[in-house]
Amino acid sequence: MRIDLSPTSWGRVIVVTVVGTAICIGAAFFVDSFNFPHLSPEALWHAQLTDLFLPLVLAGSFFFFLMYKMRQLAIAQRELSIVAATDSLTAVFNRGAFSMLVEAYLDQARSHAVVNAGAFLIVDADHFKTINDRLGHDCGDQALKLIAKTIQDQLRGADIVGRIGGEEFAVFLPGADSSQSWLVAEGIRRRIREVEFAPGGRPCPLSVSIGGIAFSGPTTYADMFRVADEHLYKAKSNGRDQVSFETTGLRGPAVGDAATVH
Repeated sequence: MRIDLSPTSWGRVIVVTVVGTAICIGAAFFVDSFNFPHLSPEALWHAQLTDLFLPLVLAGSFFFFLMYKMRQLAIAQRELSIVAATDSLTAVFNRGAFSMLVEAYLDQARSHAVVNAGAFLIVDADHFKTINDRLGHDCGDQALKLIAKTIQDQLRGADIVGRIGGEEFAVFLPGADSSQSWLVAEGIRRRIREVEFAPGGRPCPLSVSIGGIAFSGPTTYADMFRVADEHLYKAKSNGRDQVSFETTGLRGPAVGDAATVH
């Protein structure tokens, strides 16, 4: 059975407390052992009990308290890091955390530690300013939460989503090929179109436009973002509520063969 020794685990608290206390007891016996030959049997018994129980109480309490506080600190640091990486409204990654995670994957891909393929999507809510103007910013916030939740429900375990602008989200699909990523993008669009959003009993259909790029081989976050953003512009220009997707990979400033659906 493997013991969890992570900074936030009870396993580390128990192991360090036991090992630290045992070392202190051993040290006490070693130091006092030079006096043992000169002690009477009764005095020897009392000395050994002292060498056992004094470190057991003092060192045991000290190590447990120390490791307990360190565990609390590790938990607090983890929670702070989660808060710092999360968009406060939609509970997905914020722009900085999202880009950092994508860059980390691309770095691993360059070293062949992971598959050097995947897809990048930009999802933008259609006519979002109209929602804010007609229904108010509170309803707009509720719409963004609903869109974010719907996107998350369409993703695989390793996929990540971040809010990169006011009503704009980005999705990274590590290891996905063009057909898989196309299905994910279209699934997101369809599910958001089907979701029920009726603040105050007033139906308000939601839709998104999506620009995407599937890559295979070396690339950068900036290149993926540029191509996906170009396709997002195409989806918006062609009437919104559709996916415009690059299926041939990144090849410089020009966008290659693309597919659009709505």
